[in-house]
Amino acid sequence: MMKRAENIIVGISIGDLNGIGSEVVLKTFEDNRMLELCTPVIFANVKIMTFIKKNLDAATPLHGIDSLDQILPGKINVLNVWKEGIDLNLGVNDEKVGVYAIKSFVAATKALKEGLVDVLVTAPINKYNIQSEEFKFPGHTDYLDQELEGDALMFMIQDNLRVGLLTDHIPVSEVASHLTEELITRKIETIRKSLIQDFSINKPKIAVLGLNPHCGDGGVIGKEDDAILKPTLKKIFDKGTLVFGPFAADGFFGSSQYEKYDAVVATYHDQGLIPFKTLSFGNGVNYTAGLSKVRTSPDHGTAYDIAGKGLADYNSFKEAVYLALDIYRSRMEYAEISEKPLKVKEKQS
Repeated sequence: MMKRAENIIVGISIGDLNGIGSEVVLKTFEDNRMLELCTPVIFANVKIMTFIKKNLDAATPLHGIDSLDQILPGKINVLNVWKEGIDLNLGVNDEKVGVYAIKSFVAATKALKEGLVDVLVTAPINKYNIQSEEFKFPGHTDYLDQELEGDALMFMIQDNLRVGLLTDHIPVSEVASHLTEELITRKIETIRKSLIQDFSINKPKIAVLGLNPHCGDGGVIGKEDDAILKPTLKKIFDKGTLVFGPFAADGFFGSSQYEKYDAVVATYHDQGLIPFKTLSFGNGVNYTAGLSKVRTSPDHGTAYDIAGKGLADYNSFKEAVYLALDIYRSRMEYAEISEKPLKVKEKQS
């Protein structure tokens, strides 16, 4: 149960400590005004965060805690998830460091499930160095899908530009075989519900991009658009969801067609993320829609090439915090309205 609209507790998993995650987190909360909006809790170790802070010559004050009942509003809390020291080599891919990225993430997810933090913002991980016998997931989203109720969906957000994916981290050669009526229907319903409860859009309009060039050109360049996408979208539309398409993907963003819709759904990862990242200019946010809890992350990776140099742009991480707060408040309002619907006055004869 969500319990408050003020003093929202933001859990932060620290990501790959050899990347830029710690830097963008520290830079985000250097501005004291952020602490008027929320209470951050970094799941890491205060000694390692202090070391990184000194290396960056950052002024961000840190408050170390050993349990979540010690959280102090108005402070940048660092929960000591581990006690031992870590040898860092900033900018280097290190499996030993990957272990701590997952320790942070698993602990933060547990706190989110238990309601000890209100939202989760994840700093970037390296998908290669996190794999182990204990953690066999491609990334954050798949683990969250297992641990939290719902159906996880990657939803890229930047202001009114919202791009969802029917398929995400699978090879391009397997995309067509994944596009079933059941999957398309389920994912579009997840997006519809998210637009209503998370973004306060009562009757969202959703555009869907075609799989093949020119949506297959009547079957000349592939049959999936005519055989699967078009009939499925018609069924969904006939049931009351304002879904449109499929649209040829090549000119959809360049012609600004996307501005007519509340969300755009791409059939595969790069079809959606290339135009999104081109248009969002580093201010985009990755939101995991469809779950019982709120999780966001910046739209970039570990950026080893600039790690530890103080060059990282923190805008995407800051926007991820803002979006998590906005969605949390929207969900509270939606829950309140749903529990106390407006009574319709009976017509007097």
